Amino acid sequence: MDKLGLVKAKIVLVAFLIVFTGCRNKEQSQLPLVIVDKPAKEDVQIFGEYVGRIRAASFVEVHARVEGYLEKMLFEEGKQVKQGEPLYIINSAPYKARVEKAKAQLKKDQAQAAKAKRDVERLTPLYEQHAASQLDLDNAVAALENAEANIAISKADLDNAQLELGYTVVTSPISGYISERFVDVGALVGPGVNSKLAAVVKSDTVLVDFKMTALDYLRAERRNVKFGEQDTTRNWQPTVTVTLADDSEYPVKGIVNFSDPLVDPQTGTFGVRAELSNPNQKLLPGQFTRVKLLLDVRERAIVVPRKALSIEKGGAFIYVIRKDDIAEKRFVQTGPEIGNKVVVERGLGENEEVVIEGYHKLTPGIKVRPVNANDEKAIQKLREEDGE
Repeated sequence: MDKLGLVKAKIVLVAFLIVFTGCRNKEQSQLPLVIVDKPAKEDVQIFGEYVGRIRAASFVEVHARVEGYLEKMLFEEGKQVKQGEPLYIINSAPYKARVEKAKAQLKKDQAQAAKAKRDVERLTPLYEQHAASQLDLDNAVAALENAEANIAISKADLDNAQLELGYTVVTSPISGYISERFVDVGALVGPGVNSKLAAVVKSDTVLVDFKMTALDYLRAERRNVKFGEQDTTRNWQPTVTVTLADDSEYPVKGIVNFSDPLVDPQTGTFGVRAELSNPNQKLLPGQFTRVKLLLDVRERAIVVPRKALSIEKGGAFIYVIRKDDIAEKRFVQTGPEIGNKVVVERGLGENEEVVIEGYHKLTPGIKVRPVNANDEKAIQKLREEDGE
């Protein structure tokens, strides 16, 4: 071949390579661009979520224990009261009179007992000198014993009268916050009528009651944890997190201190109770809350972003990118969701690459252009292509 022919051949070869490379690059650029990442391995906390209701640690009704007209109310509704603090005054005049009457009766019985004692002391030597009969002495001793019994009765009557007089001052049975008044000043109150005057709630500590499924209980039991006890094997204690109506999380954890040993056969649930400190009175008795209870910790679980997962009739699936850049549709068995992540129980290896963005472009077996999730430029380009 002469030099001119050799030059022509080289030109043709170069042109072919340029065209081939251009076509290849064009073909490559037309492949779907997807963002991939390897699944994470994390220790995943498994929570049960329940509806709870707050109640006060102590709720005591204030009742009138004696009958009479209500003379005074000594508290401000809704405010804090202390144990033993006077709340109401009931007309005490009849009860003061009963105390005075009981005192007088006791004095009378004591005088009779003193006379009976002197009679016995006088008759005893006379009986020994045969100057008094056995019957006279027996009658004197019986009179003394009867007088002493009357003293005991009078003392009991006086104690009862003083007790009833004390009940005319109605005091708070516990420290806490007092409710609205249930009766007005001037009303007739007593055990038989208008007995309930108010209620006192101790809410610096509150309880949250909720129903737990037997299945969740078994999940927790598998970790060898008894409610209210410390799990020394995993440094785990049964605590609850309470979420309020405004979706804010109460900052203090509650300690589970009771679980009902009986399961409701109709619902398959049983009652659980946790105790929480409530110094600022943010948790109100009767309030409904959401309760989260830690059930288990799944150690080194395979976790993928929730957005990587799709659902169809056959179940949940993800797209896995093989080493030859082919997209494989993979059905997986999923576990619990934690925030924006999902545990994959079965069907995915820890070193496989999962499509986390761009999977809507894929069909099984299609070749793709995978880029790592850390490639910000590629991610931006993908979003521009999608019109985001």
